Amino acid sequence: MSKFYELAPLDKKGEPFPFSQFEGKVVLIVNVASKCGFTPQYKELETLYKKYEDKGLVVLGFPCNQFGHQEPGSDEEISQFCQLNYGVSFPILKKVEVNGSGADPVYAFLKNEKSGLLGFKGIKWNFEKFLIDKKGAVFERYSSLTKPSSLEATVEKLLSE
Repeated sequence: MSKFYELAPLDKKGEPFPFSQFEGKVVLIVNVASKCGFTPQYKELETLYKKYEDKGLVVLGFPCNQFGHQEPGSDEEISQFCQLNYGVSFPILKKVEVNGSGADPVYAFLKNEKSGLLGFKGIKWNFEKFLIDKKGAVFERYSSLTKPSSLEATVEKLLSE
């Protein structure tokens, strides 16, 4: 079994959210923020999620306040913002750190599995994306500049495997 499925971050209520529930699914993990220039990507993330949810795609948002303090709200405020402004229906989990000694184990795992540009392991900004295949392997890592809609063909390919 992939180490990915052993991870269990906390949901917005502080309850364990075991990744074992996603075995056999394609998962897109994104560190998100409500007050960022990339925040409108929520709309494309939701569109991608709705289009492929029934085929086995899961999108997970991890709010993070480490980049320009662009996610200052509480977990409840963040959830309400996503719902009201972008109609987000995919899970938004508990706010986490993605870099440094306090990095959530999910991000420690993801960064170890797939480094960024020029081998850089750290997360550079909000809305970096990690695509996990059906076997729990980190398939690819995408920068904040990568629009969620541009991942559609890759998501389709992974879902059909």
